[in-house]
Amino acid sequence: MTRTDLSLPANGLGARLGRLLKNGPVRYGLILVGSCLVLVLALAPLASVLVEGWARQDVDLRSRLVHRSVREQVASLTVTADADLTPFFEHLADDERLLALGYCSDASTLRFATRQMPKGMDCAGLPLRKSDAIAVRRIDGLHVHVGIYPMRIGTTDGHLLVLHDLAYVDERVATARVYTILALAIAVVGFGIVAAAIAFIVVRRWTRMFTAPRPDIIGPQAPNLRRVSPISREFQALVRELTSDRRSADGIHVDWSPDTLRRLLTEELPGAEVLVVSNREPYIHNRSEAGAIELQLPASGLVSALEPVMRTCGGTWIAHGSGSADRETVDGNDRIRVPPASPDYTLRRVWLGDDEVAGYYYGFANEGLWPLCHIAFVRPTFRETDWDLYKAVNERFADVVVAEAGRDDPIVLVQDYHFALLPRMIRKRLPKATIVTFWHIPWPNAETFGICPWREEIIDGLLGSSILGFHTRQHCNNFLEATDRFMESRIDREHDSVTLGGLDTLIRPYPISIEWPPAALATQRPIAECREAVRARLGLPSDIRLAIGIERFDYTKGILDRMTAVDELLRRRPDWKEKVVFVQAAAPSRSTLEAYGALQAEAIRLAAEIDARHGTETWQPIRLVIRHHDQAEVYELFRAADVCVVSSLHDGMNLVAKEFVAARDDERGVLVLSHFAGASRELSEALIVNPYDTGAMAEALLAALTMPEDEQRDRLVLMREVVRQRNVHRWAAQMLLDVARIRKRERIPARG
Repeated sequence: MTRTDLSLPANGLGARLGRLLKNGPVRYGLILVGSCLVLVLALAPLASVLVEGWARQDVDLRSRLVHRSVREQVASLTVTADADLTPFFEHLADDERLLALGYCSDASTLRFATRQMPKGMDCAGLPLRKSDAIAVRRIDGLHVHVGIYPMRIGTTDGHLLVLHDLAYVDERVATARVYTILALAIAVVGFGIVAAAIAFIVVRRWTRMFTAPRPDIIGPQAPNLRRVSPISREFQALVRELTSDRRSADGIHVDWSPDTLRRLLTEELPGAEVLVVSNREPYIHNRSEAGAIELQLPASGLVSALEPVMRTCGGTWIAHGSGSADRETVDGNDRIRVPPASPDYTLRRVWLGDDEVAGYYYGFANEGLWPLCHIAFVRPTFRETDWDLYKAVNERFADVVVAEAGRDDPIVLVQDYHFALLPRMIRKRLPKATIVTFWHIPWPNAETFGICPWREEIIDGLLGSSILGFHTRQHCNNFLEATDRFMESRIDREHDSVTLGGLDTLIRPYPISIEWPPAALATQRPIAECREAVRARLGLPSDIRLAIGIERFDYTKGILDRMTAVDELLRRRPDWKEKVVFVQAAAPSRSTLEAYGALQAEAIRLAAEIDARHGTETWQPIRLVIRHHDQAEVYELFRAADVCVVSSLHDGMNLVAKEFVAARDDERGVLVLSHFAGASRELSEALIVNPYDTGAMAEALLAALTMPEDEQRDRLVLMREVVRQRNVHRWAAQMLLDVARIRKRERIPARG
């Protein structure tokens, strides 16, 4: 049998590397010598400049000390108009580096001068100002430092001259230049020798790797070939990674849109079935008081982010049907095609009883997990009955996912803290599914998470996912820390993955965003008309400055803190009264829970108190509007506002900040953004504040209200570019690209 040639051809890369090794040392030596020369010539002048600068600073200090001494002693003397201070100056001019002292009168005449004063000294050629000055001159062949200080002698105004000879500075610079050249030459040559040795070793290893037998075609005919070295495997893996990721890397620089996301699905995940699971549904049908069925879009960051993705990807969205007319609008299988005007995907509604909603949603999810994960100093409440209902509802949704799946390997996107147990339940029923869970709220540190009585069950449920996503790297690190403390698992921190029960879960940061451009902008009027309409609706003068906050009532959003900041602003700057109004649009949320009801009551009380303290018959500084606002109203407020305040006490991302930036196509307006919102890591051009610091918040509001339009434009241009590039389609694409890699990797063993 003829031996198979497993090495690279002689005229290929291996041969070229061989020739490089033969001729390389001479060539490298020449390059090294040239590099050393360039570095020495470049750095030596820099060292000279530094030494000269330090010496000059020393002379400046000496000159000021002499001036201070002369000023104090002259002030203590009785000096007449015809007095001669030359002997006094001679007495002071005994420092070896102090060349001379002199005094220029207001008429630029050298009135007093010591013996060593250069003959070429001319007061008229010096910068005689009302403040101290320094001049460096070449006078009579001397390099002279002249300190010039305004000083009154008797009734005469003039300037004291303090002259130092800089000859010693020139000597010091010349000496430093010599030593610097020697030191740099030695250091660069030494470094070059070490680098040459390392390069020689690396090139030899790479040559061996490329000329070695290729392991991908080794067969029975070559049983005695050496195994590939670790560096060879690493290099080949790197080549494969670069090749496979070229499209992804290019994607960072493209405009992510529905078309690019759709193309990605077609190319990377052909024929994939996408299922989304969330508690909140994207479209709610309610029956009005008049009996008509009305469509409502919920005020939810989750819905704002996911709905555009589902319109692009298609598939099925599984959610709790909470509307009073939801049952009347579905078919016999509890499904409805949405959006109503142009259906792109299916909404599958799941029905829950009042006791299930009370225990699973209001109880464990929002009285337990929500305060546990947010640093808002509200004590989490854990009840075993709530936990039992939470498990039961998660099981119910797992059954629906299996029923809706049209194949055994769907892509399931599980959303948020309502379904921490769901990934593991789906994994047991659909082992081939690719499950991506995204946690939309912060993940606390391990010590805080340890409060939860069912911490191990929560982590185990989430680790049923193929990928577990958070908004920020910090939240990923907190989850890994909690897993390390509470679970018997293997954590690979280099690749950010956890292995539990033989299943690998990738832990990844995916900063969520909004669609670009937002669909709500398509129906918006020009900025000027929005400003006029909002002010007319609120009964405000056309020239009033408008600051807004748009949130649902939640104690993590800092609503009370921003109103307190408005109060503090008006206390400090009463001149702003009747010039600014703060409008807080707040949608009622979870009002059956005590903490939320108390927050709403306190907000009403605080707004009334501030209005009573600062308001007049025709002006109230706080307008609290408690009702649901649809997307059109929200974007109209964004476009009408001068300032938008997002003062979250703790937030995973907060899409209100990004929506405000996207709404301002006029590149005007100022965003005041909490440091504790995830969005602050991307929108760094906002005015970043600590909402717990009322004084700093008031100062930020004042800065926002008085910011020049040019600065507003500069900040908004940068933020709009960030939101445009890092939009929700890019967020989805990041997850789906990772899904594609996982699915391709899972197919490799079967193909082998």
